[in-house]
Amino acid sequence: MGILKAKGISATGQDQDNFIVMPYTTAQKRLTGTFWLDDIFCSAVSRESMKEATKEIVALLRERHHLNPGEDDDFNIRSPEDVIQLQLSIQKTMRTLLASIASLALIVGGIGIMNIMLVSVTQRTREIGIRLAVGATEWDVQSQFLAEAVVIAILGGVLGMLLGYLSSGAVESLFGFPTLLTRSVFGFGAAFAAAVGVLFGFYPARKASRLDPIEGLRYE
Repeated sequence: MGILKAKGISATGQDQDNFIVMPYTTAQKRLTGTFWLDDIFCSAVSRESMKEATKEIVALLRERHHLNPGEDDDFNIRSPEDVIQLQLSIQKTMRTLLASIASLALIVGGIGIMNIMLVSVTQRTREIGIRLAVGATEWDVQSQFLAEAVVIAILGGVLGMLLGYLSSGAVESLFGFPTLLTRSVFGFGAAFAAAVGVLFGFYPARKASRLDPIEGLRYE
């Protein structure tokens, strides 16, 4: 009896120290009450011999399971490369899923910004007409509304980043999943929020800058 040296978290996120090692026959007799094994871990003598070792394992298991040459295997063999490929596939799927959710949220938020700016243009039609009448150019009016749209988008982005920072800390403390937030992540988020403001605020700003001053002064 003894205590193994601490190893910490494995590559799959499992605690390698939270287990008990005992003879499998003892576990079958006193704990599980079964006569079969669910998993068998094997180690090749070298990386180059892994393929040959896999062939030998397959042949041995087929012999022990009494499988005829035409029958399919009733077992699975997974190598470390297979596990890594599975992890990469899961990461890619999660990245695609999160990107899709983020894109949908950005589109919805951008449409909201555009609607707010269109309402603002309608309510400030007389103000826009006065500005154009006293000498403001189309670019002056357009840049004003673009700036307002960017400010709204950046405020929303800052609020989202704050919530993201708090939620990542909560996830790490509650579930033990490590999170990494860098300055580049926050910088990219702020730049993307500003880009959304410019993209969805361009049409309302363009509409305001193309307003006829006479029609704007007549608007009640």
